[in-house]
Amino acid sequence: MNKMNEKQRLDSQQANSSDKKSEKDYSKYFERVITAPSLKDAKKRGKEEVKYHNDFSIPEEFRGMGDGRKFYIRTYGCQMNEHDTEVMAGIFLALGYEPTDSTEDANVILLNTCAIRENAENKVFGELGHLKALKMENPDLLIGVCGCMSQEESVVNKILKTYHHVDMIFGTHNIHRLPHILNEAYLSKEMVVEVWSKEGDVIENLPKVRRGNIKAWVNIMYGCDKFCTYCIVPYTRGKERSRRPDEIIQEVRHLAAQGYQEVTLLGQNVNAYGKDFDDIKYGLGDLMEELRKIDIPRIRFTTSHPRDFDDHLIKVLAKGGNLMDHIHLPVQSGSTDVLKIMARKYTREQYLELVRKIKAAIPDVALSTDIIVGYPNETDEQFEETMSLYREVGFEAAYTFIYSPREGTPAAKMVDNVPLEVKKERLQRLNNLVNELSAQAMKKYEGQMVEVLVDGESKNNPDVLAGYTTKNKLVNFKGPKTAIGKIVKVKIIEAKTWSLNGEMVEELEAAEVK
Repeated sequence: MNKMNEKQRLDSQQANSSDKKSEKDYSKYFERVITAPSLKDAKKRGKEEVKYHNDFSIPEEFRGMGDGRKFYIRTYGCQMNEHDTEVMAGIFLALGYEPTDSTEDANVILLNTCAIRENAENKVFGELGHLKALKMENPDLLIGVCGCMSQEESVVNKILKTYHHVDMIFGTHNIHRLPHILNEAYLSKEMVVEVWSKEGDVIENLPKVRRGNIKAWVNIMYGCDKFCTYCIVPYTRGKERSRRPDEIIQEVRHLAAQGYQEVTLLGQNVNAYGKDFDDIKYGLGDLMEELRKIDIPRIRFTTSHPRDFDDHLIKVLAKGGNLMDHIHLPVQSGSTDVLKIMARKYTREQYLELVRKIKAAIPDVALSTDIIVGYPNETDEQFEETMSLYREVGFEAAYTFIYSPREGTPAAKMVDNVPLEVKKERLQRLNNLVNELSAQAMKKYEGQMVEVLVDGESKNNPDVLAGYTTKNKLVNFKGPKTAIGKIVKVKIIEAKTWSLNGEMVEELEAAEVK
C-alpha cells in the first residue's frame, strides 16, 4: 500500500511495526474521503451548501517549490478535462515549475483521467505500467493520477494494491489543492490520497495556461444531476453548481481583450446553468444574451441535455451574431423504451419536438449528437427506431458508441444481454448512416463561400492550413501562415465525408466577422 523510493524501501525494512500502524491509520483516512458511488446517497444532494471562493492564491511557503523542476500532464477525455489541465498547468507555473513535453525529462508526471468508458481507464492503467520503469530509474520522480478515475473507489483501490510507484491520487473537486498535495508527496513516505466525496465548491481566480491564443474554453458550471443509468459522471464530478454570471462575463471580456477569436462554454450539462441559483432567476439563455454583446467573433457551448434546452435559450440563439449555428444535442437512443431505461427523462416524440423548435427558430442550424448502441435489452426494432430518428432529424455528425457497463452505475447491475457481435453489427450500420448523411451535408458546400477560423497547419500537411466554419466543419486550404488565428473567406472546391477542401479568397476585417 505504501509508496516508497529505493532508499525508503531500505528504511522500511527496519520499520515494519511503524509501517503497519501507518497502514492502519491510512486505511481509516481512505474510507473517510472516498466512498463507492451510490445512487441513493447521490440523489440526496442539496443539503450541503456550495461555497464560493474568490481568493485563490499560491501559499507563500510553496512559492519556488518548482524551481529547477519540470512537469508533464497527459490528458484523457473531454473538454472539461482539457480545461482542468490548463488550470493545473497554471498552478505548476505559479509554483516555479517549467513545462516539458517529454516524460523522460519530467520531475512530476500527472495523468488527468477520464472515467466515461472502460477503454479510457485501460489506457491509463497501461500508461501507469509504462511509467514504472521511469520511476525505477529516477526514484525522485513524482507520478500522480487525477481526474474522474480518481473519484472511483475501485480505481483507487486498484492503484493502491498494484501500482505502488504512484505518489499522488487526487480528485476533480480539489485541483486547487495541488500545491499542498505536491508538498505532501515530497515529504511523505506514503502514497498521498486526497479525494473528496463532498460535492465540491466553486473556486475562482485559478491560474490557467491556455492551449494556444485563438480558442478558449470557459467553464461555466460543474457536475451533473441527471443520473442517466449508464453514466458515472454525476458521481465523479458531483452535483450541478454554477459559477456566478459576473465572473463568467468578466472572463470572456478578458479573453476578447487578449484577441481570442472563439470561446466555448463548458459544463457536463451546460444548459442546466443557473438552475441551482436561489437568489436570482438566471439561465444559459440569459448568459448567452450577455455574452453575445461582447466583441468576440464566436461563442459555442457544450454539452447539452435535451431536458434543459428551453425556449428562451432557443430564442437567444436565433439572434445569431457571434452565437454559432451548430448545436450538439445528445439523444443516445431513438427508442422511448430505451430512453426510459437510460433514465433520460424524455421521449422520442419530445426530442423531435425540441428539434422542430430549434429548426423553426434557426432554419440553417447544424445538429450533431451522441448515440449508444446495444444498451441492455435493446431489440432490433428499438435500434431501428434510432436509425429512423437519425434520418428524420438529419444530423450532420455523431459520436457513436457500443454500450459497455461502468462499475457503480445502475446499468452495471442490468443483464448485458445484447451479444457483442450484434452490438458491432448495429454500430457498423449506424456508422454507415452517419457517414452517408455527413457526406450529403458536406456536398452542399461545394462552390460556396464559407468563413473559416484558421487553427493552424493541417496535421497531415504543413503546407496546408486548417480551420472550422461556424457550423463546425473542418476546412483544409492553402494560404499564408499569417492567416492563422484569423477568420478568412474560403471557397469550397471539394467535399469529403468529414472535411472540406477549398481556396482562400480573403481575410475578413473584424467588423465583417459579426
